[in-house]
Amino acid sequence: MIQWTKQLNAAFGASFLWLICLIYFTQGFRSFVWTSISYQLKDNLKLSPSASQFVFSVAFFPWSIKPLYGILSDCIPIKGRKRVPYLVIATVLSLVPWLILGLNSTLRNSTWHLMVLLTAQNLGSAMADVVVDAMIAEAVRFDRASFAGDLQSISWSSMALGGICGSLLGGYALSNLQIKAIFLLFCVLPCLQLLSCCFVEENSINSIVSPEDSIVRDSHMNGSSVDEDSPLNKKSHNSTRRRKKSKKNAKRRSANSSKSKHSKKGDSLSLKWFHSLKEAIYDLCRAFRQPMIWRPMSWFFLAHITIPNLSTVIFYYETEVLKLEASFLGTARVVGWLGLMLGTFIYNRHLKYMTVRKIFMCAQIGLAFLSLLQVVVVSRKNIAFGISDKIMVLFGSALADGINQFKFMPFLILSGQLCPPGIEGTLFALFMSINNFGSTLGSFVGAGLASVLNIDSGSFDNLLLGIILHALCNFIPVAFLFLIPKEATGSST
Repeated sequence: MIQWTKQLNAAFGASFLWLICLIYFTQGFRSFVWTSISYQLKDNLKLSPSASQFVFSVAFFPWSIKPLYGILSDCIPIKGRKRVPYLVIATVLSLVPWLILGLNSTLRNSTWHLMVLLTAQNLGSAMADVVVDAMIAEAVRFDRASFAGDLQSISWSSMALGGICGSLLGGYALSNLQIKAIFLLFCVLPCLQLLSCCFVEENSINSIVSPEDSIVRDSHMNGSSVDEDSPLNKKSHNSTRRRKKSKKNAKRRSANSSKSKHSKKGDSLSLKWFHSLKEAIYDLCRAFRQPMIWRPMSWFFLAHITIPNLSTVIFYYETEVLKLEASFLGTARVVGWLGLMLGTFIYNRHLKYMTVRKIFMCAQIGLAFLSLLQVVVVSRKNIAFGISDKIMVLFGSALADGINQFKFMPFLILSGQLCPPGIEGTLFALFMSINNFGSTLGSFVGAGLASVLNIDSGSFDNLLLGIILHALCNFIPVAFLFLIPKEATGSST
């Protein structure tokens, strides 16, 4: 392990490797602070489950437009750099909202102000995620392609470690600290991330001197040396005066030409950015019009919007009716992370050569039957059999995250297989955005269902019906599996 880390440090630089690990660790550690947001909405702002679900859906919308950040950083460099300046902007956006929420109780206790600040924070986090993915892709492609697997492994490991630490410490912090202190404590990681950006070197796209500028510079240097040093150019006083006058005129002409050159250069740079943006968007749209691309992505989108997300409602029920503590819910999330890792292992070991259609069908059926565990808990049948609520919640969390990983892994592989050469990064970001946008709309559908069924804080009479409808909706995406390529498997080879 130590030798592997040394090799990565030598290949990419210690500052770059540290920044990658820190960003991914922070992405996983976000559960530390977002757990407190759930309690802020429920206990302090007294929002209903549907209203809380609406706030979360709006706040996470920036994750649905990830290609926009990638196109901007690819096509519009800032001071000649395409990655680090955008990473600095993203880090500031993800830092400032937590500082404001930690220091200003008025904004923290206002639903609309809180939603706006959380949306800005997610904008920064999503932008940082896109930029760091692009930095990894560039480092692997141009520097050390043999370390691609190692770099991806250390990135995912950092995120998993951050998720486990954030879930464990988040529950403990809620039991022992005030919410404002939790917000301020989380600011430490973005501050370290911002500081780390100062130590990462990025080559400027303007660092190469243009041939025209070098020719002009050389001619000026040669001209001055001839005028001053050559003894063959000594003339009379009148010729010297004429020469000085001609020099002044030449300086004026060169100054005017340089001004026009700079203005033309600025215009041409803006025009270049416009054409670059136009070309990137055109290539993206042209690629997405291909049936082999839009059909599978349509299935992933439908698989989200046809299933109402009732996670916020379940959170209210677990805390108000089951009386589960924040520390236990943090432990449940850790078990969920472990279930995700177990799902990844099982998939790589036994399922990756199955057809994607079969994997998705089994996953949807498994999620539908997994909802029966929630039916058992809500109907209190588990108490009749002597099974505690905590065991049911832990077991259900691990199984749900494991089964969802069976869907996510082939999604990543199939997306990589569908991306045409040249726009892999942007198109893959579009795939992820479609997936995230579907999840956001699924949250809106869940909030609407909770509102229609009058499921509210302290009123969970119709929650059982909502869970049954959620279970039945899991069978809807099975009817659209014809959109997935028939022979596609979960293997990248």
